[in-house]
Amino acid sequence: MLIALCCAVFVLGPASGLNRTYGTGDALLRAQTAYFERWGVIPVELWSGSLRALITPLSALFVHGSWLHLLGNMLFLYVFGGMAEARMGRLPFAAFYLIIGYLALLGYAAAHAASGQTLVGASGSIAGILGAFLYLFPRARVTSVFPFLFFLPLRFPAWVVLLFWFFLQWQAAQDDPNGPGVAYLAHVIGFALGFLYAWLRYRRDSVGSTSGNVRANEGESQP
Repeated sequence: MLIALCCAVFVLGPASGLNRTYGTGDALLRAQTAYFERWGVIPVELWSGSLRALITPLSALFVHGSWLHLLGNMLFLYVFGGMAEARMGRLPFAAFYLIIGYLALLGYAAAHAASGQTLVGASGSIAGILGAFLYLFPRARVTSVFPFLFFLPLRFPAWVVLLFWFFLQWQAAQDDPNGPGVAYLAHVIGFALGFLYAWLRYRRDSVGSTSGNVRANEGESQP
């Protein structure tokens, strides 16, 4: 449902270029800018006290800037979301998705309070899922491709893939402190919050189960 909703919002909006009611050329560019400013997070407006602006960290989770932006996020949601949802339950997973995403964008906006740039996308929520997945299924095998390994499809334990991903986001956030382009800091915040939630919520379950059972459960379903 989350994937379908994000895709529907994107296709019907101006960023996809498929909805001709937004026009073409310069008219389409103006429509895209206005659309992102209406539904996306603008940090300087968020802290101005506007009630409408307080809703944007939620609405921005369903708005994407391009086809590549959308497909990248939905791929990660599809690969890692299924097992996390099965463990949490449907409604708790949906609440987790929305709350972690909201907090990740809020944290980014707090770090760049004077910024007038617009922030959109579900990356904060997706990062939260990755953080929770790291705690819940650290030994699940994940098929991955890396440019420096000639794009060969290789299977690694989830903890290797996710910690490597987190390191890249952390490093990118350090190298790009002003926040233009990709909001790497939102990824870092979302990942940390997701891992923290899973640790607080499920650590008693982990203590009560044997390591053999954990490995068996992780091996039954692998992304």
